[in-house]
Amino acid sequence: MEERNIIRQRTLNEKFSLKGKGLHTGLNVTITFNPAPENHGYKIRRVDLPGQPVIEASAENVISTNRGTALSSNGIQVGTVEHGLAALYGNEIDNCLIEVDAPEFPVLDGSSIEYVKEILISGIREQTAPREYYVPKEKIAYKDEVSGAHLILLPANNFNVQTQIVFDSEILNIQSAHLSDISEFNGEIAWCRTFVFVREIESLIENGLIKGGNLGNAIVIYDKPIEQKLLDKLADSMHVKRKNSGELGYIMNESLRFPNEPARHKLLDLIGDIALTGKFIKGTVVAVCPGHKANTVFARAILEDIKKNSPLQTVFYF
Repeated sequence: MEERNIIRQRTLNEKFSLKGKGLHTGLNVTITFNPAPENHGYKIRRVDLPGQPVIEASAENVISTNRGTALSSNGIQVGTVEHGLAALYGNEIDNCLIEVDAPEFPVLDGSSIEYVKEILISGIREQTAPREYYVPKEKIAYKDEVSGAHLILLPANNFNVQTQIVFDSEILNIQSAHLSDISEFNGEIAWCRTFVFVREIESLIENGLIKGGNLGNAIVIYDKPIEQKLLDKLADSMHVKRKNSGELGYIMNESLRFPNEPARHKLLDLIGDIALTGKFIKGTVVAVCPGHKANTVFARAILEDIKKNSPLQTVFYF
């Protein structure tokens, strides 16, 4: 087979920057995605810190999965990385240096689409080195008995993902989403926003989280009545219009982008966490009740299998 038919690594054609609020810190954040050399992978540079330390975007560096994925190396941390990494992985970019001037990525609209738009404007450049795919030799599975999360990876000819979410909620109960090929990411998954239940918000605020959360970057689900006084307090804390405590449903500035947008967002998060394996995968992922904790443990299991068995393949196209 001719050498020109090898699938090669890719990077950005030129750098781009975005500005936005950090979801949990509420800080103003500038993030810049830079082209990177072959075999570089994804790395994150904290340009706001002395020496501008770099953290490898690896499942081995996950330090927290509380409402987002946070990485740490040598005492340096960066959080809420999943939406940006999902955009890179979903556009099959192998190598990128991400510079950020805060301890977390900006939330933007709560999805990956703003990153994707800039990637498409920047353009993607093919490099010389071949891309090595991870092809599992057998099933890899992880189950979290506490959360009920169950993830499986099976060998396949391409990367495809099936997710199902289950909540004890009349508004959002059981939903499924499916990505049949990575080429569908931009149109079917990247647009899907993060979501939160009203009953979770008070605890998140008390724990110093979601300082940058609002109806412009999250779908809020009001599915179980609470006292009007408490609902008013939460609305005021999020700087949104007060709502009648007897009216259940979705609270958002914009209607759902897909009927199953929450399930699709969980699939987006899963792709961002799988990006921490550092390899593109030829396999089927089936995920029930996925979440960042289960996703990243699953990603570490894949990494361990790569190191143990080294089942990497150069792939050809026709």
